[in-house]
Amino acid sequence: MIYGLQAALSLTYAWIKAGHIIFVMFWIAGLFMLPRYYIYHQESAPGSAEEKKWIERERKLRSIILTPAMILVWIFGLMMMWTIQAWTMHWFQLKFLLVLGLSAYHGWMIGYGRKLARGERPVSGRALRLMNEIPGLAVVLIVVLVIVRPF
Repeated sequence: MIYGLQAALSLTYAWIKAGHIIFVMFWIAGLFMLPRYYIYHQESAPGSAEEKKWIERERKLRSIILTPAMILVWIFGLMMMWTIQAWTMHWFQLKFLLVLGLSAYHGWMIGYGRKLARGERPVSGRALRLMNEIPGLAVVLIVVLVIVRPF
């Protein structure tokens, strides 16, 4: 049974990889956008019509693009991992840790959006601007690990 599943995945590996890359692009684009939305949201007056618009924009970004893309990245990524037995490769192990970190960042950003929607603003706009760089740095490291495979 397991051999049959792995053989089937091997036949569709290029499609699985394409799906993974497509949804990585959607996920990372969303992770770039969400902190920027939060910055604009924080700069709006609490309780204003503008703030309500930002809350709705953030909700749509999270529920229509960001979270579904992350789920599909994980599904396709785990399928690829299984197909090529990537867990035995050192470059993959570090990549996996970075993706776990991005997933935690995603979760933190979702939680922060809920706080903003309640009127809380625990993090400064400057801190959000700095956090906006996290996905970019992670992408650089992940791409180097996947393409160069330094170890």
